[in-house]
Amino acid sequence: MAIFFQVVLPVILIFVFGFVLQKAYKIDIRSVSTVAIYIMTPCLVFRTFYESPLNAQYAYMTIFALLLMFLLIVINKIYARWRNLTQADESGLILSTAFMNVGNYGTPIILFAYGPIAFDYAVSFMVLQSIIMNLFGVYYAARGKAGVKIALHAIARMPATYATVAALFLNAVSIPVPDNLFMTVDIVAEAAIPTVMLILGMQLAMIRWEGFEWEKVTFSVVVRMFLSPLIAFGLVYILPLDPLVAKVLIVSAAMPSAATIVMYAVQFDSRPKLVSSVTLITTIVSLFSLTLLLWILG
Repeated sequence: MAIFFQVVLPVILIFVFGFVLQKAYKIDIRSVSTVAIYIMTPCLVFRTFYESPLNAQYAYMTIFALLLMFLLIVINKIYARWRNLTQADESGLILSTAFMNVGNYGTPIILFAYGPIAFDYAVSFMVLQSIIMNLFGVYYAARGKAGVKIALHAIARMPATYATVAALFLNAVSIPVPDNLFMTVDIVAEAAIPTVMLILGMQLAMIRWEGFEWEKVTFSVVVRMFLSPLIAFGLVYILPLDPLVAKVLIVSAAMPSAATIVMYAVQFDSRPKLVSSVTLITTIVSLFSLTLLLWILG
């Protein structure tokens, strides 16, 4: 119970603030998220990759992310074939289960649970997940309508991509950033996490509690909230990961469905109601499942 009050509850309260704010004032979320995506998050990403020592753990993190995603996709395809689902249904299930909310939810949970070093790994994994989501998420949302071209275009439009490249280059060649300039980056970076947390609360406030397809929602919740962390346990056992990195990846794998993926489902009409329903339910279930997982991991 102490874990819930010390780690999960502070994060949930910020989501609640955003939820209530959106219900009361109907704020244009796109304006707020644009600031977060194009200014705050790139600063956070730049600071993380610039200050973090480059090592093999990042390569293993990439392998983990790809293996986890492919295994979850296979599980969805098996279920879709067994239940004779349409391609649109299969895409909706994949979008709901293969991509987790590491940015809005995972990074603050990991920060509160394991501290700033783990937080840096979480931010790195967030960037990696964003790239994977923009590539494979767009593909499964579009399924033949757009394909790789739009997926690559989505990655090219991500400011965090360029912040990552710039930070890794400066880090690798040991070029120092002037203190006054880095202070500006640092100040903006500090605002990124609370802002994206508020945005998630605002996004959840716009999801309607109606028309849930409970069989598909239940399957998606089980896969996203329970099978995904179980697979993660197996992967971190196989890969030579640092114990702290392993905890970060397992907790990240147990996150609810990514709120960002709802936008792709809406844009390409890939079962948006199903995807948004799963996002809402998995976020609620996470209150209990994450508390239990953090207690198990210690």
